[in-house]
Amino acid sequence: MCGIVGYIGQRDAAPLILESLRKLEYRVYDSAGIAVLHDSRVSVRRAEGKLNNLAATLERQPMTGTIGIGHTRWATHGRPSENNAHPHSAGDIVVVHNGISEQYLEWKQQLIKRGTHFSSETDSEIVAHLVAEKVARGVDFLVAVQRTLREIHGSYALLFLNRRDPTRMIVAKNSTPIVIGAGDGEMFIASDIPALLDYTRKVAFLEDGEIGEVTVAGFRLFDGKGNPVKRPVKQIT
Repeated sequence: MCGIVGYIGQRDAAPLILESLRKLEYRVYDSAGIAVLHDSRVSVRRAEGKLNNLAATLERQPMTGTIGIGHTRWATHGRPSENNAHPHSAGDIVVVHNGISEQYLEWKQQLIKRGTHFSSETDSEIVAHLVAEKVARGVDFLVAVQRTLREIHGSYALLFLNRRDPTRMIVAKNSTPIVIGAGDGEMFIASDIPALLDYTRKVAFLEDGEIGEVTVAGFRLFDGKGNPVKRPVKQIT
């Protein structure tokens, strides 16, 4: 089971994300990575093996920024390696994914015909390219994710960054758990509640087919057709 963590707020994102990923180590994994956005630049650090390997990489190559995403991967499509570790990037888009894209080979063949270059063997990288294509044409970040999710099939928890849109993250769910945590001027996203408990006990769960837009001020949820969804925040005791 892959693990996902996201943060947007005022704190330094990378160490917070790393520690939150440690809370998800009960999920079996073979590689890990973090992406942080700062001054319209995305820095990505990835490592095969345990989180200590990623921590060592971060010590050698630190990252700065207050918005970021992290991931622990259990290989499905593509062997365990640094190249296949998440996050994956395409154009201005960075993504982490827990799940399986069922028709990824078909999409990969189509994208290669359109001139797309792939840097990994994963099904997850395809999602980044599909969103990046739309964003490059001027489609709004949220809308680009909504349209892409109508094109792909499978199970997923997805979390996106956009290099040119540093004020929000986009999260989506289908058959794979994901939870949003609400703090004071900061927001958290994770595959499971333990990753959030050091920072907040106010959470909201996404339902299948929903997409969330997360900013420092809060979150908005939408169903698969783009209609707003109201979801109360729960207090975890």
